[in-house]
Amino acid sequence: MISINNLAIMGLGGQEMIFIFLALLLLFGAKKIPELARGLGKGIREFKDATKDVRENIEDGLKESDPTK
Repeated sequence: MISINNLAIMGLGGQEMIFIFLALLLLFGAKKIPELARGLGKGIREFKDATKDVRENIEDGLKESDPTK
């Protein structure tokens, strides 16, 4: 989840965040924003799971091909 501190580091101030929030509210409506956030969260979770699986497969492959073990 993106925190307020991360947004401040990216150069977004309070006024910019309010403007972005209002633009999203106007574009999608109050009922769609939670659905979009859930979908984004699921997508990020799936991406993390996939990268974890790839990392484990690479580590397993390196363990199998290491002749010293």
